[in-house]
Amino acid sequence: MNPAALQIHPGDSVATALRDLAAGETVLGVTLLDAVPRAHKLAIRAHMAGDPVVKYGFPIGRATAEIAPGAHVHVHNVATALAGEAAYDSGAAMAARAVAPSPLRWRGYPRADGRAGTRNEIWVLPTVGCVGRTAQKIAAKSASSLPPGIDGVHAFAHPFGCSQLGGDLDGTRAILSALAQHPNAGGVLLVGLGCESNQLSALLETLPADARARVRTVGAQAASDEIAEGVAAVLELAEIAAAVKREEIGLDRLVLGVKCGGSDGLSGLTANPLVGRMADAVTGAGGSAILTEIPEIFGAEHLLMARAADADIFDAVGVLVNRFKRYFLDHGEPVSENPSPGNIAGGITTLEEKSLGAVQKGGQAVVTDVIDYGARVRRRGLTLLEAPGNDAVSSTALSAAGAGVILFTTGRGTPLGFPAPTIKIASNSDLAARKPGWIDFDAGMVLEAGMDSAADALLDRILAIASGEPTAAERNDEREIAIWKRGVTL
Repeated sequence: MNPAALQIHPGDSVATALRDLAAGETVLGVTLLDAVPRAHKLAIRAHMAGDPVVKYGFPIGRATAEIAPGAHVHVHNVATALAGEAAYDSGAAMAARAVAPSPLRWRGYPRADGRAGTRNEIWVLPTVGCVGRTAQKIAAKSASSLPPGIDGVHAFAHPFGCSQLGGDLDGTRAILSALAQHPNAGGVLLVGLGCESNQLSALLETLPADARARVRTVGAQAASDEIAEGVAAVLELAEIAAAVKREEIGLDRLVLGVKCGGSDGLSGLTANPLVGRMADAVTGAGGSAILTEIPEIFGAEHLLMARAADADIFDAVGVLVNRFKRYFLDHGEPVSENPSPGNIAGGITTLEEKSLGAVQKGGQAVVTDVIDYGARVRRRGLTLLEAPGNDAVSSTALSAAGAGVILFTTGRGTPLGFPAPTIKIASNSDLAARKPGWIDFDAGMVLEAGMDSAADALLDRILAIASGEPTAAERNDEREIAIWKRGVTL
């Protein structure tokens, strides 16, 4: 018989309901004083006002009133304990884990720089929002004439590239440059206008020689027919890219991006730790995983810092977290303005609770690098990437950093897709059953079949998708990017 609620850690003062619970039921030895919706929390011991409320073995906030055993524990009686920037002790408990070759293989596209793509596509990237529709028209007109061996042509429109200054413009250019170097893009057409701040020539200068060999450009103001010239360039790139064929590739050349969106109270019990198993499997074989959403590790950063590869990485994690907190504070916003309304409806009460669930997507992998927004993965192991929690902005940053696939966990559901194949993983079986057109994997099976069986099934699914099987988002033609705008607009 399945349990009605789960106490995750022996030191927890709350448990999570695994189904809707009625007042008067006896669960985990306590009689419920209130009805508790599925994925919400119930008190399993008494709390005085000001006492820490503990889940995952760590405080997720403080009681704002007396909480009796059996009471519903949520935003009405718990508040965050997060404030501003934090001080971190220098140094780290050094982590070291052996890398072991894996017999697992996937079929990908080898690239000249040593990386491997999960797709062989042509990407059309506009330098500026003014030619976003132009890029889309070029992709649409090219699609029916692609040679065999090309997985598709996709345009990624955005509204930026002009009326930006300094670091804001630099961030736009960095994201577009990194996307142009992605191993899933067998060819890239850069479409410029001509008068924009983000000049084609400046963008090209950011690309290494091996990347420029598979890039073509069209300047709309200089072209007599920019659509025709763009289509011709796409088809030229496609003929070149089609010469590269899928071949068997080891797990050590897979790069996973990990992301959560529309989380609920089960995300930290099922989908996120399951994705953590995937991060451990890939990094344990010598591959890479990328964790981002920096505001959604506030209150849980110590778990990542304890796994830092060395003192420099430890310090870099602390600097990044405090820099992001300062970003909020400088705009007059509290650092704890999270979770979202959907998270709260799904049972998440505070940012600490959300963060402690979210960081589980990194598993137990060693944190080997910390990189800025728009940067690309440099090292094997777990990389921490600067980006906000926003689904579209952070998933675009994961793609740009080099993720071959993105593992996107969700308790509420979303149709969004991004440049890299985005595998939607439901935290609960109800969502998977209601939205089969959105969801690729049901992590609710963790509660039925156990974590080991679910991990084996998800890894098989990831390898199949990396080898060419389309995701739900790809079947639905859900492909887009969003660029993080931080500065003034002229």
